[in-house]
Amino acid sequence: MNPIEQLDRIAITVKSHRLLKTLLKENPKLEEIMRNSKNEIEARIGIREWVLEELGQRPQALAFYEGEATGREAFEALSWSDYAAIRLLDYVDHAGREFVDLNLRGAIAVSTPIRQLWLAVNRGTGGAKPDFFEDMLHLFRQFTERSTLRVPTREEVESWMERYPAGLDPRIVALREENRDRILNIIIDRMERGEIRSQKYTLDPELSREEKIERALEWWDDPQFHLQFAVRSPELLNEMLGNSLDPDAMGVLDQAKESGIPFFVNPYYLSLLHVRVPYFAIGADLAIRHYVVYSQQLVEEFGHIRAWEKEDEIEPGKPNAAGWMLPPYDNVHRRYPDVAILIPDTTGRACGGLCAACQRMYGFQHGQLDFDLDELAPKKTWPQKLDELMQYFEEDSQLRDILVTGGDALMSTDAALERILDAIYEMAKAKRDANKRRERKYAELVRVRLGTRLPVFLPQRITPELADILARFREKAAKVGVKQFVIQTHIESPMEVTPEARDAVVRLLSAGWIVTNQLVFTAAASRRGHTAKLREVLNEIGVLPYYTFVVKGYRENAFNYTPIARVVQEELEEKSIGRIPERYHEAVRSLPERPKRLVHDVSDLRGKCCVPFLATDRSVLNLPAVGKSLTFRVIGITRYGRRVLEFDHDRTRAHSPIIDRMGKVIVVESKSIGEYLTQLNQMGERVPEYDSVYGYSMGQTEPRMPLYEYPAYDYEVTDEITNLELPEEGEALDAAPRTAEPVGTD
Repeated sequence: MNPIEQLDRIAITVKSHRLLKTLLKENPKLEEIMRNSKNEIEARIGIREWVLEELGQRPQALAFYEGEATGREAFEALSWSDYAAIRLLDYVDHAGREFVDLNLRGAIAVSTPIRQLWLAVNRGTGGAKPDFFEDMLHLFRQFTERSTLRVPTREEVESWMERYPAGLDPRIVALREENRDRILNIIIDRMERGEIRSQKYTLDPELSREEKIERALEWWDDPQFHLQFAVRSPELLNEMLGNSLDPDAMGVLDQAKESGIPFFVNPYYLSLLHVRVPYFAIGADLAIRHYVVYSQQLVEEFGHIRAWEKEDEIEPGKPNAAGWMLPPYDNVHRRYPDVAILIPDTTGRACGGLCAACQRMYGFQHGQLDFDLDELAPKKTWPQKLDELMQYFEEDSQLRDILVTGGDALMSTDAALERILDAIYEMAKAKRDANKRRERKYAELVRVRLGTRLPVFLPQRITPELADILARFREKAAKVGVKQFVIQTHIESPMEVTPEARDAVVRLLSAGWIVTNQLVFTAAASRRGHTAKLREVLNEIGVLPYYTFVVKGYRENAFNYTPIARVVQEELEEKSIGRIPERYHEAVRSLPERPKRLVHDVSDLRGKCCVPFLATDRSVLNLPAVGKSLTFRVIGITRYGRRVLEFDHDRTRAHSPIIDRMGKVIVVESKSIGEYLTQLNQMGERVPEYDSVYGYSMGQTEPRMPLYEYPAYDYEVTDEITNLELPEEGEALDAAPRTAEPVGTD
């Protein structure tokens, strides 16, 4: 007996029976189809005929389902019930498909929703769980228009935003000062007991307690202090948090330590977590806390984690998954023709802390990444390697954008960072000079980005000296054609926007660099109004939202994962109140031209647009193949209620030609909508506020704001694509390889 036949014999639970009873009572037509069908095939035919009969009166929905109508305009023309009708047809069309599910370490997930219903109705079996039936109940209510979509008003969204204080609130600032003093006292106590030793940071035994605290307060402004005294163990983490972690959380952290998951939380960032929870900020720090305190799923999966982005898996001498030939070092990652990611051999390979949802966690499990800053110091070979990397960029025909990241670009020392920027300048200049001799012109460098989380992880790092380095580079790089200078940060919560973070952003803007933000849409960050409030607070300090990212990864990130339906819901129901009228798009495009006036210009533009924030970000998923997209349809659902999504690539931007051979990309979600709502309930959320989330079963990638478009050249760039090597026609392009030994069936 195969695994599917075994599952068919499993009886459904009492709760599942009750949900099924409600489903059939509300849908007599469905019950008629199920009871009159002799088998699953007849049931599928009956469902298909029923839905097509309804869609016969809605030609725009039928055209979208059949792929004759595509794009954002066609998507926005669909009605609420159209979403459901198309999903039901997709369920029928894809019934019985098997999907490699790396949430289950490569086991096979099977989508047979109509079969599950038929078995449950006629035999009381099939093993489908309550979350499956809950999802189906909402689906048929949507299809039959028993439920309708009510988009929240701007006033409702703004009331949700008010639930979340920002780190600039004087009351929050005072609490963080309490936390700082507690942490410093613990460090002083440990130094006095000889448990902590440092050559640079020492205390004379003759000093009074008050004098020691005064000295320690001076250390607090030194970024090296926070790196040297970063917390590296669960025990110290709990002590720094006033022993406020419960036994269950400590048990998970102890398991994490035994599994080899590193700990690295610097004292400043740790001071942002609540110990004494104020009545006006209950749960406000969850988006931060869930980055510091690891989940059970992460601990269990560590050692089995797979790379999410396939182009990050590189074999020397072979093209990556996007077809790019790369230098023979692990320093360049690439997806698109116009962008390259540079990861230097410096302390920039480390971060100012370890985020629990980090997509690079697979690197930590293989020892490729760590927090040994001495070991990461540049080796003698780095200058020569840097020259070779710059030659690769100079000789590339399409490259116009370099993102220096890691790790974290600003974890490099000033000297190391300046060396990298100088090399980029020389490369950009040489590429421009070479173009004067070319008949077929190459793309020249127009954008330089530094990827960093230090403005919130460790704002003390943003020193006047660093700002001077950035300003000097901007001045000379502008003379060789570079027009866009971007600090690309990751601020997760309005609670991370502290006075120190605000001052860091001011310094970066003063250096002539704009600051953009990439939010990772974790479960805690996905609460109603949380992301909208973050956008508002970011605008107030001069930061422009860039991307809202779906959490990447498989089961190791299940705790932090937010189902993609909620991402679309947030886009259409909350972010929409910050939508910028098209007549102001040109004004948005010009924002980077005056970084020093960005706060003023953004405030002025918000007033003209009559919006609480500028919704300049796009909501996307980094596909487990190539590129970013939110163009998808739900084509299946497992018996546990976990949805199966089929993504298409974002056709509005330049891609490697390989995407035309890859076809659609499958993502099996790591949690059901029901599990997600239960998690929100445990966070204190009012679950009925999220009711429409079940209905968002498709999406379309938003247009990119003009702000983020590349400047136009005054010449025509060659069509030639260098450094690209595509497989032979017919050669497999498998974005998610199947494991040899499935560990189970969902």
